[in-house]
Amino acid sequence: MLDTIVNFLNDLLWGKVLIYGLVAAGLYFTLRLAFIQVTHFKHSAKLMLKSRQGPTKDGLTSFQVFCTSMAARVGAGNMAGVAVAISAAGPGAIFWMWLIAVLGMATAMVESTLAQVYKVRDKDGQFRGGPSYYMENGLGKRWMGVLFAFFLILAFGLVFNAVQANTISGAMSSIFDISPTTVGVTLVIFSGLIIIGGLKKVAKVSEIIVPVMALGYIGIAFIIVLMNVSELPAIFMLVIKSAFGVQEVVAGGVGYAIAQSMQAGIARGLFSNEAGMGSAANIAASASPNPNHPASQGFIQMMGVFVDTIVICTATAAIILLAGDVGADNDGIAITIQALTNHVGAWGGIFIGLAILLFCFTSIIANYSYAETNVLFLTRNNKKALPLFRMCVLAMVMFGAVAKIGLVWNLADLSMGLMATVNIIALLMLSKLAIKVINDYRYQLRAGKTPTFNSNQFPELANLKGGIWNGAATPEENTDTAGDQGSEPTKA
Repeated sequence: MLDTIVNFLNDLLWGKVLIYGLVAAGLYFTLRLAFIQVTHFKHSAKLMLKSRQGPTKDGLTSFQVFCTSMAARVGAGNMAGVAVAISAAGPGAIFWMWLIAVLGMATAMVESTLAQVYKVRDKDGQFRGGPSYYMENGLGKRWMGVLFAFFLILAFGLVFNAVQANTISGAMSSIFDISPTTVGVTLVIFSGLIIIGGLKKVAKVSEIIVPVMALGYIGIAFIIVLMNVSELPAIFMLVIKSAFGVQEVVAGGVGYAIAQSMQAGIARGLFSNEAGMGSAANIAASASPNPNHPASQGFIQMMGVFVDTIVICTATAAIILLAGDVGADNDGIAITIQALTNHVGAWGGIFIGLAILLFCFTSIIANYSYAETNVLFLTRNNKKALPLFRMCVLAMVMFGAVAKIGLVWNLADLSMGLMATVNIIALLMLSKLAIKVINDYRYQLRAGKTPTFNSNQFPELANLKGGIWNGAATPEENTDTAGDQGSEPTKA
C-alpha cells in the first residue's frame, strides 16, 4: 500500500510538476542572468580556489561551506544513483543529468545568494539561513518556511540518511561480507560522535575528507578513460542517441523513451547536485563570504553543482558505460562495483567500497547539518530540541542500513520533490531581488572594484532583520577579484 501511494505521488511530481518546473526555472534564471554559468565560470573557479581565505569570526570559510555542501551532494546519487538511472532508462539519462546540472548552476546561484542576504545569527553567533529564512524574512510567509523546513528535515535529516546508510551497507556486504547490522551500528557510533559537535564540527571534518575522496575518485575514473580512449566517441554518441530516442524510431516508442530518459536523468541529477532543492542554500548561509557580498557565495555554490554532476557523475557514467555488460539486473551500487572490477580487477571492488564509505558517510553528517538549521528555525533557535532530533537521525541511519533499497529510493524522490516544489515557488517570487543583488556584484566587478554589499541600495531590504547586511558592509581584507570581470550585467 505504501509503495503504491509513494509511486503515485512520485509519478505526479517527477512526471509532470518538477520536470517542467526545474527546467523552466533553470532556463529562466540562465536567461535573466545572461548565461552567468558560462560567462563567469572562470570567476567562479577563481573564487572557489581562494575560498580558504576570509573572515570566520561569525561563520565558516567559503571553502568549509563548499566542502560541506559537496559532502552532502557527493554520495549515493553519484555512484548508485547514476547506475540506477542508466539501468532504468538507458545511457540517455546521463545527457539529461548534464542538462539539469548546467541549468541548475544558475538556480544554485540564485538560492545561495538569497540565503546569504537573509541569513541571521543564532544564539552562539553562528550564521544560519536558507530557504526557510528567506521565505519568512523575504516573503513574510513563515508558514511557507515551516512547510519547507518540515520537508527538509524529513528528506535530509531522515530519509536521505537512510539512503546513504543503505548504500554503504550494500557495498560493505557485497565486497567485505560485513553484516548490515554491524555496518549500521558502526555508522551510528561514528556519525553520533561528529553530529553532536554541530555545524562547525561537520564543516571541519568535511574540509579534511571531501578533497581527498573527490580527487581520488576522479583520478581513477580518468585513468579508466585513458585506458579506453578509443571508445569515447562511440560512448558519447550512444548517450546522445539514447537521450533522444534515436534507437526507438523503428519501434515507434520514441516519445515514451525520451520521457523515461528525461525523468530518470532529472530525478537522479537533482538528487545528486541538489540545484533548486534548497538544501545547499542552508549551509551557504553559514559562510563569511569573500568578497564580502552575498553573491560571492552564489558563485561558490554554482561551482559545486558543476563539480558534482559534470565531473563526478560523469566519471561514474564513464566507468559504467566503458565496462560493457555489467548486469542490468544488479541493484544500485552493485552495477558500479562490477563495472570498475571489469576495468581493473578485484581491487576495483575494494576501491569502490572505500569510496562509498567516505562519500556516503560525509553525506550523512552534512545532511544532518542542513536539518539542524531547520530544526532551529522551527523551534525559534531553541537548541533543547537538538538531542532528540539527533537520536531520530541516528535511528534512521540504522534503519537504512538494513532496509530494502527500492522503497528507500522512492521515499527519497518524494521528499526531495516536495522540498523542491516549495523552494522553486519561493525562488521565483524573490527572483527580482536576487537578480538585482547578483547584478550589483557584477557591476562592481566590471568597474574593477572588489565587490561589497550595501543594503541601503535595495529598498526591498529596508526592514531586513538581523543587522548582518544593514547598511554598507566592511570589506574585511577581501581578496582582489577584479581580474576576471565578465560582461556588464543587464539591469533587473
